[in-house]
Formats: sequence, C-alpha cells, structure tokens
Amino acid sequence: MAAPSRKVFEVFVSKIPWTIASKEMREYFGQFGQVKKCLLPFDKETGFHKGFCWIGYTTEEGLNNALQKDPHILEGTKLQVQRNRRAFVGQRTLTKQRSNKDGEYD
Repeated sequence: MAAPSRKVFEVFVSKIPWTIASKEMREYFGQFGQVKKCLLPFDKETGFHKGFCWIGYTTEEGLNNALQKDPHILEGTKLQVQRNRRAFVGQRTLTKQRSNKDGEYD
C-alpha cells in the first residue's frame, strides 16, 4: 500500500537581499495567507543567509495568492518566487544521508 501523498503548499524564493531576515520574509509573505513555516538557511562560514528560502502556507489559497502577485519586491530587489513541488528535506536529514552514504560530511 502506497503512503498517502501530502499536498505541499510551499513556494521557493530566491534572490533575497542579504539584509532581509526570516522575520521580514514571514511578515511579507504573510499578507497572502497564514505562513506555516519560513526556512531561510544560513552559511556557517559567512554568517549570512544563502539568498533563498522556502515559505510554507497552511492552505493552497495562500500559496496561490503568493504565486499570483508579480513582481515581489523587497528593499528594491525583485525576488524570484516559484511553486515548490516537493517537501523540503531538512538539513539534519540531509547531513545524515550524506554521512551514511559517503562516510563523511560535505
């Protein structure tokens, strides 16, 4: 029996200015619907975020509202926003998979 498929109501956002924090991303994308999660990964070496993030909505309506608006502009920069079709694999799981596969970390 196949596992039940979970609908993913996420957008992938790139070209985020380095001055924007996850709080601002959550607030901005919250205007389109209730934000369930905001994942803005950081680079451990530089301390800055990597310039992309995932925004997860609680409903498909929030997702569609965010996708319908174009352009998305924060601090004078046009963000690239697209539908994320797969659930994001968290960093912990990813590290675990790499560790088991190659025996070392990237």
